[in-house]
Amino acid sequence: MAHDEFSEFVDTIAALRAPGGCPWDREQTHKSIASNMIEEAYEAVEAIEEQDVAHLREELGDVLLQVVLQSQIAQDEGEFTIDDVCRDVNDKIVRRHPHVFGDASAGSSEEVLDAWDKIKAGEKGSAVEEGPHRLLDGVPRSLPALTQAQKISRKAAAVGFDWDDVDGVWAKVEEEISELKAAYAAFLAAPREGQAHAAAKHDVTLELGDVLFSLVNVARKMGVNAEEALRATCAKFRQRWECMEDAASAEGVQLERLSQPEQERLWQQSKQQR
Repeated sequence: MAHDEFSEFVDTIAALRAPGGCPWDREQTHKSIASNMIEEAYEAVEAIEEQDVAHLREELGDVLLQVVLQSQIAQDEGEFTIDDVCRDVNDKIVRRHPHVFGDASAGSSEEVLDAWDKIKAGEKGSAVEEGPHRLLDGVPRSLPALTQAQKISRKAAAVGFDWDDVDGVWAKVEEEISELKAAYAAFLAAPREGQAHAAAKHDVTLELGDVLFSLVNVARKMGVNAEEALRATCAKFRQRWECMEDAASAEGVQLERLSQPEQERLWQQSKQQR
């Protein structure tokens, strides 16, 4: 199947970057528009979560714009082309799906993910690079923390660094919670200022991070995406908070002026509505 519209779009972006094209587009570099990639991706995710198909169509176009524009910048600099990008990703997808394009088999999504990680690790290990290859090099530090934690833990699990079952992870969660409580108790007992105060607070921060990381492993073991789970909870909280604001307004008061018991009453009421 030919994709004439894609080729036409690539030509449109090339025209914007060509001599006599758009001054703004011609000035852009990889770095100058890097943040746009993140912004457009998040807007596409929001459209997916809201099940807004029309908006999703638009946002996917904006994501594609970033891919094509970055590729055109690369072509102008003699680095690579959009054809190279498409060829590379196609080769990678075929290579990492031997159960579809080869003789391997995979009976579940978990088996597919395990095979994907192992093939990816093999690719990195066979690549000619300067310096030693690190397992976690492929996990961008710029990712949201929950997503980063899930990818890190999955990569570690792919090489055998994992619990046998979810019960083992729950035990780790309980251990980390105990350490967090101890660190917080030490923080409360520490001087209220100075280096000792800062060190005690830093310990609490690290221990809280350990609890969250352990819970991400619980999510992984349960087959749940931790980032999606927390985003869903944030969306649920937003909905319930709006219900509370509407209910308070209907009673002729501002929500922030209500007492905690009155706010709790509206909270419980919102849970029944949505």
